[in-house]
Amino acid sequence: MKKDLSKISGFYKLTIQERQALISKLANLTKDEKEILENFGYFSYDQLDLISENVIGSYSLPFSIATNFQVNGRDYLIPMVTEEASVVAAASNGARIARKNGGFHSEPVKSIMIGQIQLTNLSNPDYEKEILLKNKDYLIKIANLCDKTLVEMGGGAQDLEIREISTERGKMIILHLLVNVLDAMGANAVNTMVEQVAHVIKEKNLVKAQINLKIISNLAIYRVAKCSAVFDKDLLGGGQIIERILDAQAFAKSDPFRAATANKGIMNGIDALAIATGNDYRAIEAGAHAFASLEGNYGPLTDYYIDNNENLVGTIEIPMPMATFGGIIKKHPMTKIALKILDVKSGEELSQVAAAVGLAQNLAALRALADEGIQKGHMKLHFRK
Repeated sequence: MKKDLSKISGFYKLTIQERQALISKLANLTKDEKEILENFGYFSYDQLDLISENVIGSYSLPFSIATNFQVNGRDYLIPMVTEEASVVAAASNGARIARKNGGFHSEPVKSIMIGQIQLTNLSNPDYEKEILLKNKDYLIKIANLCDKTLVEMGGGAQDLEIREISTERGKMIILHLLVNVLDAMGANAVNTMVEQVAHVIKEKNLVKAQINLKIISNLAIYRVAKCSAVFDKDLLGGGQIIERILDAQAFAKSDPFRAATANKGIMNGIDALAIATGNDYRAIEAGAHAFASLEGNYGPLTDYYIDNNENLVGTIEIPMPMATFGGIIKKHPMTKIALKILDVKSGEELSQVAAAVGLAQNLAALRALADEGIQKGHMKLHFRK
């Protein structure tokens, strides 16, 4: 590659057309490739330039629908954005098997996110924690002054937790501001609140410690979705298949190498739904995998057992900070269509549905692995192309 090829000063200042022309020249794109790059689909040039940085084009992926889903007694069509046909097929099949016994049952999901404030260079940790606790109500009030609209709608900062941790750099105090973000993912609101709380702690000289990071945590332990379903033994293929599924689950519980692959399969479906609805799949991924490690060993996010009717019961427990407004949701025309197809009324409902998608995805993968192996159905869908 040509030396200094990527050393471009002021690239962001160029128009999209100017960026396209420059990159086409540097990458020696053909006429056909240039035409593809210039096709922005349902976006205008101005829209894309506002959404991201250094934009030169629009990238399309298949928009699919997973079928057969019934969650809490209601039917859903599940929009999914993924390049992998087997993901959509597997989710639909898992939902079909669950449907015979009433589909998926998801518990209520709280909309609480955690904002963290890091205090270092502690002089007297016990005293500093005591002072912060005495000022707890005051600091919560300061946080809520940052977003009066959120508070008026029933959300806002609700509690303040204080943790002391030991690190290679010494002891630290970590404040956790617990914020009800309602139907939003909440990053902007939470980050604004913790920055203001940190500013007040410093301004009022409440503690002598050094205040460092002030940011939301993507490990949303208070925004966990719990979902279960009964999978019919006959539709699964009988008792032998169920026993193999349970053996596979035991494998995942005891081996992080297997658990990582099992959880990746869960996220196949959840990520596809998150992308379709304009949610931050990277934050959801980070939180899910951290949650899978909370007990000290990385394990699967699902579990299974046999009920009194010899059917297989599956459960999933996973942080699910899903939103129905904010971020790209209001800017991307396809997310609006996806949410209209899905027809959810809140971020909580979307989180409940997402958990069901993850459970269906996992069950279908385990069913395939326990019987014909993952490649037969997977590659059959690829070969049709």
